[in-house]
Amino acid sequence: MAKIGFIGLGIMGAPMAGHLQAGGHKLYLHDIKNPPFELIERGATVCTSGEEVAKRADIIIIMVPDTPHVEAALFGENGVAAGLEAGKIVVDMSSISPIATKDFAKKINALKCDYLDAPVSGGEVGAKAASLTIMVGGPEAAFDKVKPLFELMGKNITLVGGNGDGQTTKVANQIIVALNIQAVAEALLFASKAGADPARVRQALMGGFAASRILEVHGERMVKRTFNPGFRIELHQKDLNLALQGAKALGVSLPNTATAQELMNACSANGMRGLDHSALCRAIEIMSNHEIAKV
Repeated sequence: MAKIGFIGLGIMGAPMAGHLQAGGHKLYLHDIKNPPFELIERGATVCTSGEEVAKRADIIIIMVPDTPHVEAALFGENGVAAGLEAGKIVVDMSSISPIATKDFAKKINALKCDYLDAPVSGGEVGAKAASLTIMVGGPEAAFDKVKPLFELMGKNITLVGGNGDGQTTKVANQIIVALNIQAVAEALLFASKAGADPARVRQALMGGFAASRILEVHGERMVKRTFNPGFRIELHQKDLNLALQGAKALGVSLPNTATAQELMNACSANGMRGLDHSALCRAIEIMSNHEIAKV
């Protein structure tokens, strides 16, 4: 049984922590809100700060929305860094800046602790099903120690390289996901406007070369108009900002990523930042004055 700290118990973090608890591990929890009662009922300990979590746990997992939140959790007042002792492992499973991640890792390493950046893909569905894809950057020895915990939360677990490489992989993932959502939205809108049944078009495409998880899951959301968040537009906006900032720093061009980001910006401007990222289709629908489907 490992002593695991878990900071950030939202849509993704709560079920991830639940899988660790179900695997027989002792949890020490901290969140800006009250941690889920069911975790406490099963024996998890609530801590008043990240510092307390770090003092009581051997492996500390962070799952929060953005780079500033990770920085605050680690290095803010009563943060994780204040409670670390040599030999502990910090695992950031948030999706944040690769550049900042390298800086965070150096600071944690200076405290004689290991740091893994291990962002995930799969959304709320994957978190609940323990089928997340986990992309890891950091030292192999620390990865080997934490891998049994990753296996309780995910299925496709890869050590990509050193610190920052996990976050770089997640940014690449988010580029692919955003562009696929845009492609599915445009295809289904085209079919719907042409008079075809978008649900049947999607069903037909699922059997061909255009088949994808995005068409399967998010295409269904577009047809059924179910945009309750599994992964919010505002979070995908953040990830694409990281991609475009990185592209500028690297001197490369990501034209279609920029277009997808502008579509998400349009959704956000129209009050949809809290919807699932499949609602990107709404920006295209507004421009086209046509909805893919009516419910």
